[in-house]
Amino acid sequence: MKSRRITSHDVAKLAGVSRTTVSFVLNDVPGVSISQATRQRVLEAAKQLNYHPHATGRKLASGKSYTLGLVLLQNPEQVFEDAFLIQVLLGVEQAASRQGFNVLLKPVVPDDNSGYSRLINENHVDGIILSGPRQNDNEIVRLFSEGVPIMLMGQLPDSKIPFVDVNAVEGAAIAVRHLLELGRHRIAMITNASLNYVSAQHRLSGYQQSISDSGFSLDEELVREGDYTPTSGFRAMQTLLNISPRPDAVFIASDVVAIGAIQAIKQAGLRIPEDIAVVGFDDIPLSEYYDPPLTTLHLPAFGLGWASGERLVRIIQGEELSQPGLVLDSELVVRASSIGNTFSA
Repeated sequence: MKSRRITSHDVAKLAGVSRTTVSFVLNDVPGVSISQATRQRVLEAAKQLNYHPHATGRKLASGKSYTLGLVLLQNPEQVFEDAFLIQVLLGVEQAASRQGFNVLLKPVVPDDNSGYSRLINENHVDGIILSGPRQNDNEIVRLFSEGVPIMLMGQLPDSKIPFVDVNAVEGAAIAVRHLLELGRHRIAMITNASLNYVSAQHRLSGYQQSISDSGFSLDEELVREGDYTPTSGFRAMQTLLNISPRPDAVFIASDVVAIGAIQAIKQAGLRIPEDIAVVGFDDIPLSEYYDPPLTTLHLPAFGLGWASGERLVRIIQGEELSQPGLVLDSELVVRASSIGNTFSA
């Protein structure tokens, strides 16, 4: 009698972790924060069970396209300029390809309420990964209720749609606390996107949380909205520089948006960080090579993509996830844009 094939579920159960964590460890996914002890448990469990990952997943029922749709709620200009998405796309593609799936990248104009349905009906994808969900997105909720396999990269409040995300509220709070600990008292913020997006709301909440906890009053005049592009950061920063008294620091909830903001500061003849300290969010590869190198919150972009693709394939294969939501760790990377001369508290 043929013995049952050992699966990643068996490894996860023995190691006491999720299947996604097993996937991260055994595929050595970069940029994901997993403790050495957890890695060792997974490796020992895999060795004990003699588990070897298959290059492709089990065969699905006929009629499947073996294609995942990665949906971006951005216009083409925003997609082209968003360096963070490159790492996310690579993570999705590599996770999908290991299970025999392809990935279709599809920008959808945010106001196009039928964009997701067309992706399903015209391109015949087996499921959707939605990056950057917006508030009150009734179309994606409807499709989920009709049984379409969906994975959010981000979260949708009051929804049961499964997701992969980072704790953006806490991440933003950490970034702003860093500026407060340096003695900066008048801290502005530029969001990554319109506040219609859940990610922008979460990052704004973290900013507000740290300001309030510090005992300072929230000043709505110090908050501006970006829209994923350097141009939006440049324009937002210009308006902030016209405020009196001028901010002594700015938290920018996207490194791409921060590129434009830094240029605006320099064009005004101001020094970073002496006159204005700058902290970003995402830690895209170029952040280390900005002038000055950018202090920013590192997000595991590749890991976000990998986990989203891996979990969506499992849903398509008929598996019920034990954890509908997966939250990955982030960390502050301190560089020269914030650690120059500090002010006395």
